[in-house]
Formats: sequence, C-alpha cells, structure tokens
Amino acid sequence: MIRRMDGRDREAWIAMARDFYQGPGVLSPVPEENFARTFDLLTAGSPFVDGFAADFKKHLLGSLLISLEWSNEAGGMVVWLEELYVRPECRGKGIGTALIRHALTEYSGKARRFRLEAEPANESAIRLYRKLGFRDFPYHQMILTPGGENPG
Repeated sequence: MIRRMDGRDREAWIAMARDFYQGPGVLSPVPEENFARTFDLLTAGSPFVDGFAADFKKHLLGSLLISLEWSNEAGGMVVWLEELYVRPECRGKGIGTALIRHALTEYSGKARRFRLEAEPANESAIRLYRKLGFRDFPYHQMILTPGGENPG
C-alpha cells in the first residue's frame, strides 16, 4: 500500500535515510541530525515537503521524499522527487515504480514539472526514471553551501 508518511514511520524512515546516504545515489553523507529535522518537518504539514511510504503489514518497504517549489520558468509548482529509497531485499518488485507513479498521480494537475537528480553511477535508478518518462535536463547544477556545510 502506498500512503502519505506519518509519525509511525519515524524510526524506519530515519534508518532508511541513513542507508540511502551511504549508498550509490549520493555524493557524500549528510549529518545525522538532518534526518530527524526533515522527518519532523515532513509530518508537521510543511508546504515545502511531502512524502509517501510503501508499506506491507505495517512494515515500511520504501519511501519517496518530495520537495515542493515555485518556478517562474515552469510557470507553476515544481515537484522534486528528492529521495527514493527501497529496502535492498525489496528492490526489483515494482515498489519504486509504485511510489513514483503515486507521486505523479497525487500532483497531477497541480505541478507544472517533476524533477529529480541521479548520481551518474546509479544506473539502475536512471533506467527506472527513463522508463517512467523522465529525460535528461540539460542544466549544469551548481551549489553554494554557506559556512562550508556538507553539500550532500
């Protein structure tokens, strides 16, 4: 079942976020305290973040963290598919596809654009995203981290 994340997902989601940031989908780890701060914002009804959980019999199998922003270029809301994570033992079973399709449906008619990033070495994720209709976006992204914070 795909549903919106809520307070009961806290410990499982933090454990998955920890694992995500040790995997091939990111350039570097992030501070541990970011996970709890993000989850608190996610479950507090913030207009900037949303998230969906894939669960089976009250066990979290995967999640999708979403960031929301306005874009003048797109002419409306942009939905960023920030972090897609499926437990290793559950991969290849359609859970990631279901989470993304759920987000696309949930924001259909509300979003002008859906975006995501993928580390080039994460070839299986890139294959999934292309299969779902995403295409390469010819922008070179840059980052500035005030105070020298870890860019993630």
